[in-house]
Amino acid sequence: MENTTLGTTGPSVSRLGLGLMGMSGMYGPADRAESIATVHAALDRGVTLLDTGDFYGMGHNEMLLQEALRGRDRDRAVISVKFGALRDADGGFLGVDLRPAAIKNFVAYSLQRLGTDHIDVYRPARISPEIPIEDVVGTLAELVDKGWIRHIGLSEVGADTLRRAHAVHPITDVQIEYSLISRGIEQDILPAANELGVAVTAYGVLSRGLISGHWKPQAADGDFRAHLPRFSGDALDHNLALVEALRAIAADKRVTVAQLAIAWVLGRGDGLVPLIGARRRDRLDEALGALDVTLTPADLAAIEAAVPADAARGERYDPAQMAMLDSER
Repeated sequence: MENTTLGTTGPSVSRLGLGLMGMSGMYGPADRAESIATVHAALDRGVTLLDTGDFYGMGHNEMLLQEALRGRDRDRAVISVKFGALRDADGGFLGVDLRPAAIKNFVAYSLQRLGTDHIDVYRPARISPEIPIEDVVGTLAELVDKGWIRHIGLSEVGADTLRRAHAVHPITDVQIEYSLISRGIEQDILPAANELGVAVTAYGVLSRGLISGHWKPQAADGDFRAHLPRFSGDALDHNLALVEALRAIAADKRVTVAQLAIAWVLGRGDGLVPLIGARRRDRLDEALGALDVTLTPADLAAIEAAVPADAARGERYDPAQMAMLDSER
């Protein structure tokens, strides 16, 4: 597995990372044994960047990762944790808490659930209008000094917020959605990250499965995609037609739609690390196959013609969630 560095100040990580969110019920039920086997398979294939969140399954995801890493060399894994989102017992989201005392509480609980003495990259899941980003990063810098976290990341922030944060303490990476049908970062955020030497860890590279080539209508309890505009009504029909256009290009190259879409993100620069959300070993194998896909200028032109930057219909989150995205303002 080829490695890269997260920005100019971050750790060396695999060229592809593994996002664990789907292993804790966000996309409906997941098989625990298969989830752990998938993490093991990823580690065995050289994937080192493992991304989780303390609110994924209300701690379930972190405990799952601790179990998966048991008996493995902890120092060969780069653990990235998002924090700050508040949830209730029904799984609903209650907002974000980024007060200094809350941050110190969150990291203490995460260290316990993960069974580790440090977190490699720690980041607020969203920013809070009540707490200046300078204060948030200042608190995180204290955690770096304590040795509880090694690097500071951000998630879903705009270019101005990134610059303000980076002025307080070096930011390793910004985690944000980026795919063929989610290209909003190209105008301001990606240039700012490149200018500052900050990496982009891209989640949703298959748009939560929508452009994987495998999407079928879901009826699983707990699958929050049922509430996303891109997965509803006429927007879904339109977006799936884009997938069929990609399928024709993929067939000519003898690759899958998912491999084509991941390879496109990989080709956007060394400072951009895709996170693949595989919950099963077969999907992991398919995603890793994208590392062997080379896209020619003709391929890129065909992809651009099939799926222009503004081709998708429907927002990537519902209106309430969109209002929480600093990157969209």
